[in-house]
Amino acid sequence: MSLFDQFLTLFSKPSDVQPLTLDGAEELLQQTERRVRPRVNPREGTRVLIIDDSQTVVTALKRILRSAGCDAITALDAESGLKLVLSRHPELIFLDIVLPGINGFAALRALRRDERTKSIPIIMMSGNEQATEQFFGTRVGADDFMKKPFSRLEVFARIEQLLDEDQVPRRRHSQEQLAAAPSHPAAVAHPSPYEHRQAAALLHQGFGAPERN
Repeated sequence: MSLFDQFLTLFSKPSDVQPLTLDGAEELLQQTERRVRPRVNPREGTRVLIIDDSQTVVTALKRILRSAGCDAITALDAESGLKLVLSRHPELIFLDIVLPGINGFAALRALRRDERTKSIPIIMMSGNEQATEQFFGTRVGADDFMKKPFSRLEVFARIEQLLDEDQVPRRRHSQEQLAAAPSHPAAVAHPSPYEHRQAAALLHQGFGAPERN
């Protein structure tokens, strides 16, 4: 061993610094955010409906919401979701765009046209690039959009933007707040008239007036 090597052995030590992974970066960002400004959660027991055909997405989002004290209810298709809207009266809805049967756009329009459901804030979701482009191209009445996959930080950030002073989710003027978003043509088909009629029928037929808690 040379004199230089002996010097390095005496005065150096193995590095404890590990390379930063994506998960580690996200956790670091969350910790920094918590230190800078406390997170504002929806009030305890806020009922949130998740409509997504991916059980993985539903499970992950439900876990995140329940960690903040929300009452998370779920549906794997729009038909079931529309029924739950009238029977469970959610205060916030996470709605996937690409769904079997009635798609998210048709379900959204039906909810906005019904007096009983038009004031519920709705966050649209998609991991499909064409559906994402169509959302920003049409801006069909949603209050926000969340791209999949998502992080805990993004979920709570989206919710927090919709909370009023009592920590209750409220609608906002999405067209004004999304005005700067790029608008692109998309290959995803618009909901057909049949899908619109079917979604509206689910809200108006067979369920009567919504129950009150």
